[in-house]
Amino acid sequence: MPPERSVEILSPDLTEIRPLERCVDSLLRVEPSDGSGTFLVAIESQGRKDADKVVSWAYYLAFLKSKYTCPVLLLVCCQDKATADWAAGPFHLGPESWHSLSVRPMVLGPGNVPKILDAEEAARDLTLAAFSAMTHARDPGIADILKALASALGAADRAVVPYYVELLDIALGDTKTRETWRKLMAIRTYFPGRGTIIEETLQEGMARGRAEERAERAQERAETVLRMLEVRGITVPAELRERVIGCSDLEVLGTWVDRACTVSRAEEIFDQSC
Repeated sequence: MPPERSVEILSPDLTEIRPLERCVDSLLRVEPSDGSGTFLVAIESQGRKDADKVVSWAYYLAFLKSKYTCPVLLLVCCQDKATADWAAGPFHLGPESWHSLSVRPMVLGPGNVPKILDAEEAARDLTLAAFSAMTHARDPGIADILKALASALGAADRAVVPYYVELLDIALGDTKTRETWRKLMAIRTYFPGRGTIIEETLQEGMARGRAEERAERAQERAETVLRMLEVRGITVPAELRERVIGCSDLEVLGTWVDRACTVSRAEEIFDQSC
């Protein structure tokens, strides 16, 4: 190590009083059929090189490992070869003389994911078809890839349809390809507005998926409010705990998270909230 010019003593408390807004595009728990052990797959869509994202990836991996106590695989989907080559890493964190941590994502890109242009082929492997759309988003033939996936979703299990629809919506970002995908999902079937079983199934599944996602986010925010109060040594009465857990308004819960950082009594988080 080089001789130090100065040393500053920082707080050893690594607890975040105000949680950072960090969220992966998708998180899956996988249980292999061969019994080799449960693991997580954190899916990220990356449209360009971004050195700051490497630190976020390291955070995701460490946090998920700590929370779920099982191995975590980071899967990064890229839309061009240059970004895919960069994302493969490995990225070393720590002083140049000693790498304390290395991040090595598994990368999917246009070079190692096939173009799925046939609806029957897409139906046989919806996940691969979704990755095909994500990684070939800049390909001139992306419309045909999206149509194949949309057609396959029309006959898929309604429980999984909302996941793939919203995964693509997130992964495609602010692009023309995303606009194309949204138009296809607005149409939903080859007979829009006729009330076919496929159309009704898609509508019900998508609505249920959105409701479940909102409920999960509300629960997480409620738990954050209570945890922050407890970490700060503030007593949380049972009736207050029930009120926080029972709230489903994300905006109100966000306000309570902010107030939990500064209040001196638990009851004060409710002031002028609802």
